[in-house]
Amino acid sequence: MFYKKSDEGYKEPAAGVLLKTLVYGDRTSMCEFRLKAGAAIPAHSHPHEQTGFVVSGRLNLRIGEEVFEAGPGDGWCIRGDVEHAGEALEDAVIVEVFSPVREDYITSE
Repeated sequence: MFYKKSDEGYKEPAAGVLLKTLVYGDRTSMCEFRLKAGAAIPAHSHPHEQTGFVVSGRLNLRIGEEVFEAGPGDGWCIRGDVEHAGEALEDAVIVEVFSPVREDYITSE
């Protein structure tokens, strides 16, 4: 599976948070998130392991009880079923990989 960059096809799961699955396979999915400054990712957990990387911008990320200010080039790994949340300190773009695949993020065509 290949992905060609496009500004179309984003979902808005929360105010100021855009999400698009870029590619996925049998065991992983890779998503792009575009966050507006001030946008909040509510506290939640899921069974998927989640690794992420900041492409641009800054955000505060809480994983369990730890808070981390992430900027360009910074990354993280969130184990499955661990509560996490975030807040964009400025407009940001992040890429995250989920395992297993986030079926709920895949758009049926």
